[in-house]
Amino acid sequence: MPQLRSGLTAATVATLALGGATAAVVTAQKSPSDVEVVTATLQNAAGAEVANVEFRKSPRSAMVVVVSGRGLTPGYHGFHVHAVGRCDAPDFMTATGHMKNPGEDHGSHKGDFPPLFVKRDGTTTARFQTDRFGFDALKDPDGSAVMIHEQSDNLGNIPTARYDPDPDQTTRDTGDAGKRFACGAITAG
Repeated sequence: MPQLRSGLTAATVATLALGGATAAVVTAQKSPSDVEVVTATLQNAAGAEVANVEFRKSPRSAMVVVVSGRGLTPGYHGFHVHAVGRCDAPDFMTATGHMKNPGEDHGSHKGDFPPLFVKRDGTTTARFQTDRFGFDALKDPDGSAVMIHEQSDNLGNIPTARYDPDPDQTTRDTGDAGKRFACGAITAG
């Protein structure tokens, strides 16, 4: 059966035209076999699991990042992919810095994500897309890690009144997101 651009087969389109198909039939026609998935389970310094992150990618789409977490401090938190897939507690410094190209400042790093919002009950869910990297970068020889930081992230928006004359290297590298709170090495899904 020929596959149409939308992912539907000609038979499904013909059935839809006749009014005999349901949304479930349309969904069943999509092929999940070309979707690659990798995951990370994030733990805090005490070893408690606090979040799960899933990366999904098909050849025809951007990377989809899905996050769920609990037991976190309410508010916004820096959220990034770090360059090495190693999460040794208590400070997780073995994950090194953000995934980035040489010479990039924070806000432009491949591994910079939107800040993660945690509700008053300590839970979070998020879903967003990125096209800054693919699975080859996540699964390079030394791996990658997902990190939640203790504080919010300035996203590269550096207040000039605070930094005179220039921002320090910590700001340029981390977005002032503070200490590393939780870390998870990326694994094949």
